[in-house]
Amino acid sequence: MDELKNPFAPGAGVPPPELSGRDKFLRHAEITIHRATEGRFGKSFIAIGLRGVGKTVVLNRVRRIADNYKCKSLMIEMHEDKSLAIILIPHIRKILLEFNSQNFITNAARKALRVLKSFINTVRIKYEDIEFSLDVDPQLGVADNNDIEIDLPDLFVAIGEAAKECNETIVIILDEIQYLAEKELSAIVMALHRTAQEELPILLVGAGLPLLVGKLGKSKSYAERLFSFPSIDALDKTETIKALNIPAEKGGACFTGEALNEIYNLTRGYPYFIQEWGYVCWNIASNSTIEKEDVKKSIPVVINNLDESFFRVRFDRLTKREKQYLRAMAELGEGPYRSGDIAEILEVQSQKLGPCRSSLIAKGMIFSPSYGDMSFTVPLFDQYMKRTMSFSLWQEPD
Repeated sequence: MDELKNPFAPGAGVPPPELSGRDKFLRHAEITIHRATEGRFGKSFIAIGLRGVGKTVVLNRVRRIADNYKCKSLMIEMHEDKSLAIILIPHIRKILLEFNSQNFITNAARKALRVLKSFINTVRIKYEDIEFSLDVDPQLGVADNNDIEIDLPDLFVAIGEAAKECNETIVIILDEIQYLAEKELSAIVMALHRTAQEELPILLVGAGLPLLVGKLGKSKSYAERLFSFPSIDALDKTETIKALNIPAEKGGACFTGEALNEIYNLTRGYPYFIQEWGYVCWNIASNSTIEKEDVKKSIPVVINNLDESFFRVRFDRLTKREKQYLRAMAELGEGPYRSGDIAEILEVQSQKLGPCRSSLIAKGMIFSPSYGDMSFTVPLFDQYMKRTMSFSLWQEPD
């Protein structure tokens, strides 16, 4: 098989050749965005899913939809080591400057720039090495309290009023929202609550790990009414077959039924793994018919690829204690895992594991699907842990 013509595309955030199983989500996004552009209420929504299910890919499609409806869209990825304010400022600045470069400059757009200047000045207090250029006077008394839960709603109202006066709709697209601090999440919720109450054309579309729902509920009790939380899950068997067959057929190849069944069993329908297996199987196959034997030959290659990239990049961020905790989870088989069972297998009191468990949740490695339970956020990570390290009892630090 010609590797240059290989249609499969394994990679973080890389669009697959066939985006299977996401039609319902994208239709919901299109209706919501279209309603917002028509001045009708559009409920902001946040996609929830594990690593490797394609959340970033669907967010990029949402941005394309927003652009098709002539919205002002911001595509922003959250980071563990950057504040929400620092990440938002340059994107908001860009939009407001675009408003002010149109044929007419509105009073609301001028005011929004002054409010942004006030917001920037408060951020400088906390981050002295940060510099943003905006040649306007600040709007005194607005967004200048040095409290993001007060200032961000003021800023969102100002840019929402500017957008409404300019007949624009702003779609803010946030990826990896679970990295936001609790107060930042609260500020986002409060800001969107204000703009919804005042019927301003700002819509948020986001994505995050399953732990995000609990964090949002904890930050503000009304968050669950303000957002909808559609799930981005693994593909079912039909969707998996479609994700493999359509690209292969366009490239002049095909999978046998047995090969497709084997890949589905190996990947469990997770999109990132499907792309890896499709890519390697294409390269291994000796002719245009990819058979079950080709899939079996691909296993060590794919496992090595996943271990060296998808899994290892997360494994290397962990401390020794955190790795030991995850290895104990893997020892218990498939999850979810009771916290008490993890402590029991490690032969340690459950409360001693609390700090380690909290750290793993903060790093986005595990989440609690229900009270007292733990699950991996990375599919098949239990198998990786077993391949990578041996199980050992809990060890106190030296």
